[in-house]
Amino acid sequence: MDINSAVGGKLGFDQAKIAAISSWRGSELFTQTERDALALADAMADAPATIDDDLFNRLLIALGTEQLVELTNAIAWENFRARGNRVFNAQSENYYEGALCMLPAREVA
Repeated sequence: MDINSAVGGKLGFDQAKIAAISSWRGSELFTQTERDALALADAMADAPATIDDDLFNRLLIALGTEQLVELTNAIAWENFRARGNRVFNAQSENYYEGALCMLPAREVA
């Protein structure tokens, strides 16, 4: 979230929403389509990834095929990067003051 928070902040993204990402299910800040996109991201990060047909259909109706493909590819790319970062226990680079980097706790074996 560090680089995305920095870039998003410069583009005018809602900082309250960025801060609420980790608790999106309980937040009133997100629209239904945003909630569905976040649910898709969570489902795609699971192993194995299982995407509910109802979720897929809601997103397809809300976004259309082209935007759903773009969203899915963006989520897949971020998941790829995040999994690589976990291997090296990458931490925030503090790209700008106030940037958010909400990494999950790493289990130590």
